[in-house]
Amino acid sequence: MLRDTFDEAAQLYDRARPRYPQDLVADLVRAAGLGPGSRVLEIGPGTGQLTVPLAASGCRLTAVELGPSLAAVARHNLRPFPLAEVTVADFEHWPLPPEPFDLVVCATAFHWIDPAVRLPRAAEALRPGGLLALVTTHHVKGGTVDFFERVQRCYEQWDPSTPPDLRQVEEADTASDNSELDHSEHFDGIAVRRHARDIAYSVDEYIDVLLTYSGHRALDAPSRHGLLACIRDLIETRYGGRITKRYLHELITAKRVS
Repeated sequence: MLRDTFDEAAQLYDRARPRYPQDLVADLVRAAGLGPGSRVLEIGPGTGQLTVPLAASGCRLTAVELGPSLAAVARHNLRPFPLAEVTVADFEHWPLPPEPFDLVVCATAFHWIDPAVRLPRAAEALRPGGLLALVTTHHVKGGTVDFFERVQRCYEQWDPSTPPDLRQVEEADTASDNSELDHSEHFDGIAVRRHARDIAYSVDEYIDVLLTYSGHRALDAPSRHGLLACIRDLIETRYGGRITKRYLHELITAKRVS
């Protein structure tokens, strides 16, 4: 499965993947009322990009991670926080503890969870009135715009699944599909907060980020090598070895129906 590919590069994932914006974390802590005594369940923490700042709120945090290598790195990153623990399991079959959580959160990973069970199980894990928080990440138009237009030629050459003339979407035209939550009998009070930012990368840093994406890792070795070589050459020859990428994070929250 594609979601298993992340565990193959846990150290690279930890080094290359950006942490979430401080304002987003502050919004989440405020919306959930987190603090000492709060019980938090995180689904698919990776190596702790969101877990660590949440643990810093003083909450009791349980993170359920599918990949044992990712979980090991997350445990290392959470050493300063004795109230945080990481369990290796898939959320679909993980036995829920008898005491419910105040917050269930999943950052850029909920789409990997079985759609048939993810919302009902999240609701079952929460106390009545508890908060579900989902973070989604979109790659939007901005930063070094013409690079992201030119680089599509590399993808069209080396990745046969690339749609022709694929282009970045304007931030204003980007939004997560919340219809699953809208139609859920388990949740109401849906709210969306948006956080955009630009991140500058050297060519090596950008290649490292690409190597943490499941679609790039799933390519056969010759295609992946050709694609990354094409991207590296483009950045080095036309952009002086540095490009800037714009991200849009959406924090989507909903309350469990009492």
